[in-house]
Amino acid sequence: MARFDAVLFDAGGVLVLPDPTVLGPLLAYFGGDPSIDAHRRAHYAGMKAKSDAVAAETSWGVYNAAYVRSIEVPDHEVVEAAALLDQTRHAPLWRWVIPETRAALDALASAGVPMGVVSNASGQIEGMLVRHIAQIGAGEHVEMRCIVDSHVVGVAKPDPAIFDHALPYFTEFDRSRIAYIGDSVTMDIAAASAAGLHPILLDPYEDHAGADFERILSVAELLTMTSDGTGRPR
Repeated sequence: MARFDAVLFDAGGVLVLPDPTVLGPLLAYFGGDPSIDAHRRAHYAGMKAKSDAVAAETSWGVYNAAYVRSIEVPDHEVVEAAALLDQTRHAPLWRWVIPETRAALDALASAGVPMGVVSNASGQIEGMLVRHIAQIGAGEHVEMRCIVDSHVVGVAKPDPAIFDHALPYFTEFDRSRIAYIGDSVTMDIAAASAAGLHPILLDPYEDHAGADFERILSVAELLTMTSDGTGRPR
């Protein structure tokens, strides 16, 4: 039996990452590994550090330092490299589509799983998604029932009220059977729990092993949670 009737997604860290094709060459100047794989890993290292520090949504210093250390910037270059990352990792750069997530969204859509996006952002999320990932309603990409951008609606996680802008599109489902997928313990797990949803952390490198909340390694795992295991919806 399916565990969930619908899925809501965070955008950053779940659907997209800060563009490694831009950040890689910039931080290679300080000795950082410019590879896409290294920068993918660095984002989650940064988010783990941010959550461990219980840093506010707008506080990215801990993330920046952990990110550049993860790509092996040497100690004596960390401060300057982190400062450059802070200057360049701006909202429009959250645009690199995670390939396996994009494929998983297609599979979930084919299975008839209702989906939406709820993200802390700067007003750019819907415009970014519609280029390569998703749109509200039918279209070129994956269909979403809603795309909620914190800047647009005026409330941000960890305030659970942000979900009030998404849940009217899922009124036929009990909140406890709506999964919310995020990459932040302090923002996503906390907010979704408070809203009565079922939070799941995307934790591809198992940085949170042993945590008391549910984790997945890949969005593809959701297919067996929202269908009978064969891709058919419940």
